[in-house]
Amino acid sequence: MREALVQASYLLASVLFILSLKSLSRADTAARGVDLAVAGMAIAIIGTLMQQTIIDYRWIALGLGVGTVIGIPLGTRVPMTAMPQRIAIALTFGASAATLVGIAEYHDHRETLALGQRVAVAIEVMLGSLTVAGSFVAAGKLQEVLPSKPLTYRGQNAANFGLMAVMVVILGAVVAGKGGMPMFYALVALAFIAGISLVLPIGGADMPVVVALLNSYSGLASAATGFALSNNVLLVSGALDGTSGFLLSMLMSKAMNRSFSNVLFGAFGSQTQTAAVGASSDLVATPISAEDAAVQLAYASNVVVVPGYGMAVAQAQHQVRELAELIEKRGGEVRYAIHPVAGRMPGHMNVLLAEANIPYDKLYDMDEINGDLSRADVALIIGANDVVNPAARTDPTSPIYGMPILNVDEAKSVIVLKRGMSVGFAGIDNMLFYQPRTRMLFGDAKASLVKLVTEIKAL
Repeated sequence: MREALVQASYLLASVLFILSLKSLSRADTAARGVDLAVAGMAIAIIGTLMQQTIIDYRWIALGLGVGTVIGIPLGTRVPMTAMPQRIAIALTFGASAATLVGIAEYHDHRETLALGQRVAVAIEVMLGSLTVAGSFVAAGKLQEVLPSKPLTYRGQNAANFGLMAVMVVILGAVVAGKGGMPMFYALVALAFIAGISLVLPIGGADMPVVVALLNSYSGLASAATGFALSNNVLLVSGALDGTSGFLLSMLMSKAMNRSFSNVLFGAFGSQTQTAAVGASSDLVATPISAEDAAVQLAYASNVVVVPGYGMAVAQAQHQVRELAELIEKRGGEVRYAIHPVAGRMPGHMNVLLAEANIPYDKLYDMDEINGDLSRADVALIIGANDVVNPAARTDPTSPIYGMPILNVDEAKSVIVLKRGMSVGFAGIDNMLFYQPRTRMLFGDAKASLVKLVTEIKAL
């Protein structure tokens, strides 16, 4: 009876996880998707606690307590701007669990494991250990504890390929049951070194793609754990996590017109900082005052807002909504153009704007709004950079050439809210800032938006 209840709970949890992914694919159902995932995880945990094989609940209780103490601050106190590195840190927890379970399973049952189980355990610890190390490096780069620029050296790709080749040989030896625990621990150690070695040469601009890929590895490690332990919910959830993470990294690469090989081995950004220094030496950006910008926005019939990471840093989404409401009260139309990789993770801008109660039907994906940007009286850029850089279309020598961008340069006028003339993640200058129809409103995004609201109210 108890086993039937356990399997029923696992089945229900798996169904909820699948429905959660479906709901998360739309902005207006994303919150429900999160609720479904939480409910599924709670049911899976309850089902696991009913397992007849549990001997002592004290360590489990300790783990639940420690996990709760760590998880609540991570979920409630980490700002949206730091969410990518929080996700990277969270990946290390899941990957560490998979690795430790694999080590315990091999240590206690290596003589009795079937071939398929040995394969699963070996893959489990290899992907788990690699994910732990890689996720820590990714989090460090995103938090800028580690240098965000690519850390490269001559022959790094050859060295990484060599390391991976050795790791595959050791993986084969473990699967064949040779070398005992020393060979097994060598696999864990080499995978950990590989995680560091593979992620360090990748620049901060590509970290969101790397985090998505590491999430895929973590999911596959969990699926392997489920196979080794004959645990259905781990197998299903791990497969879902691994597949969705891989698809997400593919979609993000496509949005940047990058291939996986270019992301993982191209050291994107390593040569661009030098190029950026002199790119605008003969060009001058035209500033605008808050008063003039307010007049332009107040009398515009069609305004398109393009949010970026600068808006997230300034936490200015509520001021954006207030400005939009004022423009709409004066008869103008306001829409929001969202680039797939705006911010530091997919959906970053959608979440922030939803937090400010901006209606979902006013958020437009790049493909939906690009053809209509020429009709906009004003394109208001708030902290976005690379995703609106026309060099992606016009400069074959640019590292972002070919990347799909928001065609804001086709708008009748452009106002850019930015602290200064610093470059974006890609490390290159943005020629949009120097175009005749572009005006720069310098300063903190939130403070600038407050000024714009005040000036429009005074008109």
